[in-house]
Amino acid sequence: MNPFVGVCQDLLTETELRELVEQLATAPSYYFLRWSHQVSGIVDKLPDDFPSPEGQMFNCDRELRWKCQNDRYSVLVLSNTGEVPGFKSIIDDPEYASESEDKSYWKTEQRPAYGYSTTETRFPRSLIYPQSLDVSNSVSNQPKLAQRYFIAQPTATVHFVALTVELPNS
Repeated sequence: MNPFVGVCQDLLTETELRELVEQLATAPSYYFLRWSHQVSGIVDKLPDDFPSPEGQMFNCDRELRWKCQNDRYSVLVLSNTGEVPGFKSIIDDPEYASESEDKSYWKTEQRPAYGYSTTETRFPRSLIYPQSLDVSNSVSNQPKLAQRYFIAQPTATVHFVALTVELPNS
């Protein structure tokens, strides 16, 4: 495990963003898209109205986040499997410049993520997500929704919380 946090070196067009998302998606991958008036919920297929102004794709290896800036997209990757080609580390500390396995700036911790009940009154509508991701669901052969904390080792500060899935033990 070699955590990596980086930004895409270039702003991407819609076509380039779609290609990047498809390239980094490994089964199972999930998507959460945001518009000013709605959210998609967590879905397991890339919707036809992709891309959204903001969104994320996540799987057991990484989370990819994008945000529209004018007509282009800035992209952030939170990876648990090392550097991603085309992305530059956000760390400019020379002591951690190599992002090597033995001296990584980041450490990660993974915890289950719990969805809210449909009767929860703090939210106007329930969050849509596949029931197979529900941690409280007893089906053991499905991935479960989880959170991965990206923690800076020098300060022990959580900088990012990424959505991820826990795959069943084989």
